[in-house]
Amino acid sequence: MMSLLRIPVNAKVFIATAAVCIIGGCGGGGASLGGGVTRNAAVEWNQMALQAIRDTKPGPPIVARALAIVHTSMFDAWASYDSAAVGTRLGASLRRPKLERTTSNKQAAISFAAYRALVDLFPTEKALFDAKMSAFGYDPSDSSTNPATPAGIGNLASAAVLSFRHSDGSNQLGDLHAGAYSDTTGYQPVNTVDTIVDPNRWQPLRFSDGQGGFRVPGFIAPHWGNVTPFAVTNVSGLRPPMPFQAGTPEYLRQAQEIVDLTAGLTDEQKMIAEYWADGPKSELPPGHWCLFAQVISDRDRHTLDDDVKMFFALTNALLDSSICCWESKRFWDYCRPITAIHYLFRGQQIAGWGGPGVGTVMLSGENWKPYQPNTFITPPFPEFTSGHSTFSAASAEVLKRFSGSDSFTYAVDFAPGSSRIEPGVSPHTAVSLHWSTFSEAADMAGMSRRYGGIHFQNGDLSGRAMGRQIGDQVYDKAMTYIHGTAQ
Repeated sequence: MMSLLRIPVNAKVFIATAAVCIIGGCGGGGASLGGGVTRNAAVEWNQMALQAIRDTKPGPPIVARALAIVHTSMFDAWASYDSAAVGTRLGASLRRPKLERTTSNKQAAISFAAYRALVDLFPTEKALFDAKMSAFGYDPSDSSTNPATPAGIGNLASAAVLSFRHSDGSNQLGDLHAGAYSDTTGYQPVNTVDTIVDPNRWQPLRFSDGQGGFRVPGFIAPHWGNVTPFAVTNVSGLRPPMPFQAGTPEYLRQAQEIVDLTAGLTDEQKMIAEYWADGPKSELPPGHWCLFAQVISDRDRHTLDDDVKMFFALTNALLDSSICCWESKRFWDYCRPITAIHYLFRGQQIAGWGGPGVGTVMLSGENWKPYQPNTFITPPFPEFTSGHSTFSAASAEVLKRFSGSDSFTYAVDFAPGSSRIEPGVSPHTAVSLHWSTFSEAADMAGMSRRYGGIHFQNGDLSGRAMGRQIGDQVYDKAMTYIHGTAQ
């Protein structure tokens, strides 16, 4: 039996550190980190992508697409040096002869592919990517398109993926509507910050900006359901049925459940909510599962080939999850718990979290708030379905199938007072979160949003069910490229 991998939490560097070949070294294609520790180029470039995400803070669906583009570009370059795999855009047209299929050529090709994709997606972070290319010993200015060279292969593969994705409906270039990734559907919220016109619909909220002022974020990427998926052929066909409507017992019940949960949070439940929060200063939920994949790379002693294939399947599951989940969010435009609770319990005294260090107090229903920081009360997009649940369930399916087992024995430790929402107060005693399978981790991720007061049970469970379907469809499609059977 695998020993429990236990990581103490200090912000979100917990897995980034853990992923550097804890279990004794990675497979071929490694870059030296000093002290005899290496990790392969696929993981290195994944780290570059995650750092760019932390630095630039795009929304969750944009993060998922960026990760998929980077790793699809890498896969397509790598496929040129494999005997069976075919690229997603150029098929087998770049296939190199057997003598050229060396680890060094693969590493160079995927590095150029990753570099070109990252500079396109995160142009402000070019210096970061230039430094990584230099550390590998490559010239980032080498724009060769000669397929007889690894640089040429990488540049050609990435260019083909980028050309396709520039027209995928995401509006990355701002050519469909002014502003990169801006809405192309003309979405307008029914409710205002101060008025609940329709208690079934999403409401923008006023957030503290942390400097004494306020901001009102709009719905992030309402158009995302129109983005071209990797594998899912019928996005609306995966959309869950209508969520519970105001005036029904179910609508009241789901709101009461959140009130009761957040009024009685234990130390463990608070840490579950915080660990999985993945807010705007992190790598967000899609990146969280990429960090888990890095741990699996170390645990299973992956080669460069293994990791190129694993991240290719995983990140495209994240992409399709973002599309299907956001299509549902846009279609149903459903309220968050904070709106439903303010509507249902206005003028009534209910038990609720009183704020950092205050504990549970009695308060008027319209003043209820979730267990979240004031600078990010609730994610700025509709509730149904849960992104965390969809991303996590899809990722768990892919990692389970790729590794051949659901086993993921893992633990995260929180010292007393290490809370980010209640620093110095919570947890009162040390807390350990642990799970033995990918599925358990995904379920905890979904449940965390209910503890945090920002998703209903139905939004969580519907997201999990949809995510599992997406994970299976994407994995099957990814295998056709890996095995060379794709049409």
